[in-house]
Amino acid sequence: MDIPYTQLSDEALLGIIEEFVLREGTDYGHQDYSLEQKIDQVKAQLADGKIKLTFDPDSETCNLERVET
Repeated sequence: MDIPYTQLSDEALLGIIEEFVLREGTDYGHQDYSLEQKIDQVKAQLADGKIKLTFDPDSETCNLERVET
């Protein structure tokens, strides 16, 4: 189920994004980025509609997924 990220509090959205970028195996290419830079990149992708926030009611987890174009 898609969740409009704009309906979340700033704290809730930040928590979801932090959990996502801190997952082991998340690949950002050859360049190293700080946690703040990674969070900013994810926020920009959400705002641009390149990724979306989803919720899986079975596992009760949130995820960020690439939007298919």
